[in-house]
Amino acid sequence: MQRISIVLALADGLNIKRAARSCGCNIDTVRLWRDRWVREGLEGLTDAPGRGRKPEFVGEREAGIIAATLESPDDETHWSTRRLAKKVKASKSTVQRIWKRNRLQLRLQKTFKYSNDHQLVEKVVDIVGLYLNPPEKALVLSIDEKSQIQALNRTNLFFP
Repeated sequence: MQRISIVLALADGLNIKRAARSCGCNIDTVRLWRDRWVREGLEGLTDAPGRGRKPEFVGEREAGIIAATLESPDDETHWSTRRLAKKVKASKSTVQRIWKRNRLQLRLQKTFKYSNDHQLVEKVVDIVGLYLNPPEKALVLSIDEKSQIQALNRTNLFFP
């Protein structure tokens, strides 16, 4: 936005010093964008290719880290950045950047383990039916595990 403001201020006839003051920048910045505008036109106001180290984990490599993130680790509820970094052979910072860029917040995700009970569907229908259409003068209670207790390996889910 500042680049366009500089070019417009100069187009309105302001000199470099006044354009810098009106745009809230220094004289060198005004000269830089004026010269690029004169040399390259509108294309000159876009960002030049960045210098420095290019991202190493992009495309398929980033997708691989995301896929590994979504797999459950052995004997844990979710990945830590250090453990996942060790598994995928990347740095902890790389894993953090990829999680942040993709808005992955593992500590907030809930997990669910499917029951292998062959009567699961019937039991769920019965329980949901009690909530949606309870009998007259009935009391429906729901009992769940305490949130402070975390079961790492749930092998059996109990449905009455």
